[in-house]
Amino acid sequence: MPVLTACTVGPNFKAPSSMTAPSLLEGHTTSAVPSKPVADDINARWWESFNDPVLNHLVKEAIQTNLDVKEAQAKLLQSRAQLRVTSANQYPKIDGDASYDRERISPNGVDSLLGGGGSGASPPSSSTSAGAIPPFDLFQSGFDASWELDLWGSERRQVENAGATSQAQAEALHDTMLSTIAEVANDYLQLRGTQDTLRITRENLQSQQRSVSLTAERAHLGLASDLDEQQSRAQAESIAAQIPPLEQQQAQLINALSLLLGEYPQTLRAELEVPGAEPPVPPSVPVGLPSQLIERRPDIREASANLHAATAAIGAAEADFLPKVTLSGNLDIQATTFSALGNIVNNTYSFGPSVSIPIFEGGRLRGTLALRRAQLDESAADYQKTVLSAFRDVDNALTAYDDEQRRQAHLDAEVIASRHALKIANDQYRQGFTNYLSVLTSEQSLFSAEQEQASSRQTIATNLVSLYKALGGGWDINDQINASTGT
Repeated sequence: MPVLTACTVGPNFKAPSSMTAPSLLEGHTTSAVPSKPVADDINARWWESFNDPVLNHLVKEAIQTNLDVKEAQAKLLQSRAQLRVTSANQYPKIDGDASYDRERISPNGVDSLLGGGGSGASPPSSSTSAGAIPPFDLFQSGFDASWELDLWGSERRQVENAGATSQAQAEALHDTMLSTIAEVANDYLQLRGTQDTLRITRENLQSQQRSVSLTAERAHLGLASDLDEQQSRAQAESIAAQIPPLEQQQAQLINALSLLLGEYPQTLRAELEVPGAEPPVPPSVPVGLPSQLIERRPDIREASANLHAATAAIGAAEADFLPKVTLSGNLDIQATTFSALGNIVNNTYSFGPSVSIPIFEGGRLRGTLALRRAQLDESAADYQKTVLSAFRDVDNALTAYDDEQRRQAHLDAEVIASRHALKIANDQYRQGFTNYLSVLTSEQSLFSAEQEQASSRQTIATNLVSLYKALGGGWDINDQINASTGT
């Protein structure tokens, strides 16, 4: 690097040491659940663990077309451009110039103080008054150069700051991409869960409509009362009333996915309105080690980069208290005719160093340094908070994933028992051993249990997405960042 250096003032950045943390699985390994977290390396492309081609396609499209991702990409490119601008200050600045002037010197101006132009060569003239200089052409070309020596590392600290800021923006893009993927997966799984609930509701409506026909027939034969018939009809209408809100939720989720892909509403309707199978969760979920979580989470790496930038800014502020040395020079050629510009004899030049030192700034420099130190303290606290929040997110997600699976086991048993109870109630009702209220109660219990069961399956899947998001995704997203920003 073509810079003269003596020393670099200010503290050097040291990456924060990993905070001691217990295993991510501590307290989460005792339950016998179908999908169990394990301490293996996480799946980089975790969304593929659902084995759903539609979901994989939506994620791929979202990474390319999501507007939040595009905005974050633009901010990253801006930060990298700013880094190039800041880096340029380390190098000499050289400017070329050329000019042409048509000049006339007043005989009563400076020329009169020199005795009517008595010193120096005068431009040629065919008619001049005594001592007067006639109008003349002046051609000039040359170079100017300046270079502030980075004796105290001020420029290097500013470049370090800009580089860390750019790295923080890269991690912000990483975080945006991870959040976008998680949101696509979450909305898609909710959509499939809603469609499953819609299927259950329609099937129950058909079953209840058959029950209405049966009850009406029995009432006609005198084997059932009008009350039984009306209760059966009321139950059918109650079930039918739940279908429009579910269809509305389905449409809203499809529109949410359209927005995530940068599309207008209804764009994905034909593709997603056809119900698909609800993706199952994998039998095991790798969560990795605590140290890997710190290395992997983009918000932690962003906080670390911000801490680095704040550390470098202190060095730049401290350097402002010290003298600045600048080398400058210029070389010009002046002539009254254009052809004479090629004659080196007509050159003028100057060069030499200059030194400046702050004497009185009204407290600006000390205030700036105090500001930078306070910003460093803020960044350090933010880093620690981000790390603790990351472990909290993982622990909460593991708890939710485990507990919902245990809840589903009870719901599965409830559905089995409710189906058996309904069969018994129907048999007893047909045989005249019980009234229709028992059948109605059993139908309501089964319908409620099946809806809760479907809702629990959806919750387990979305809880898994939350867990994957809390774990920080995979390293291959960095390759997607480089591809999307052309680096």
